[in-house]
Amino acid sequence: MPDCNHDCTNCGVDDCSERMNKEDFIISPNELTTIKHTIGIVSGKGGVGKSFVTSLLAIKKNKEGNNVAILDADVTGPSIPRMFGIKGQLESDGVHIFPQKSKEGVQIVSTNLLLEKENDPIIWRGPIITQMVKQFYTDVAYGDLDYMFIDMPPGTGDVVLTTFQSIKMDGIIIVTSPQDLVTMIVEKAINMAKEMDVPILGIIENMSYVECPNCHEKIEIFGHSKLEEVAKNNKLNVLARLPINPQYAALADKGKIEQIDVESFHISF
Repeated sequence: MPDCNHDCTNCGVDDCSERMNKEDFIISPNELTTIKHTIGIVSGKGGVGKSFVTSLLAIKKNKEGNNVAILDADVTGPSIPRMFGIKGQLESDGVHIFPQKSKEGVQIVSTNLLLEKENDPIIWRGPIITQMVKQFYTDVAYGDLDYMFIDMPPGTGDVVLTTFQSIKMDGIIIVTSPQDLVTMIVEKAINMAKEMDVPILGIIENMSYVECPNCHEKIEIFGHSKLEEVAKNNKLNVLARLPINPQYAALADKGKIEQIDVESFHISF
């Protein structure tokens, strides 16, 4: 077709002989990798604790005896390695790249593990960032995985779009917090997933409340949660409501996030 930009997802021409099916965009993992379940963790905006939730989910499945990996797709704002206390760079045999492992055995791949210093900025344009995410999937030898969790960047931009198109996922989990503004933005992420035909496994609300250490009353600092309403309106499952706890933040800052008792959160998925 003349003037074709080869983006079949947004093309309005129905009888194009070069039109690609959805399956044509899917890429395969590394030849040394098998993945039973791939789950994306997304949020409508930053600052809701998406990477924290991704880490908790990975820790939970790892403690249940599964082989687990985290692909940190938040290329310009990677925080996963710091929370797990992982430093240094990814290793390669010249053909394959190998992930780093946490103390408890969670495999992790992140742009921060490509840098000489973890506080070096990543000043890349969109196409390079999306290509890097693809390479984390195709070039890294994870071995046999039961679960891969993909920590998406916030919003509905290029990386999220490319990941939805390129990587076959069992579904996504949306992370939110109680504020009205966040609730509105989360619905944008829900609508994007539906338009991209990506299953939504459920919603996790982070920073949902603070529990008084004396009387154990749950105090909703950000106001009354609208989580149940959002879930009902979109026919989605509520997977958990996570509290604010300074001890959790302290452990994550110290690279000891695996010491958090994830079973106390009662996350169901």
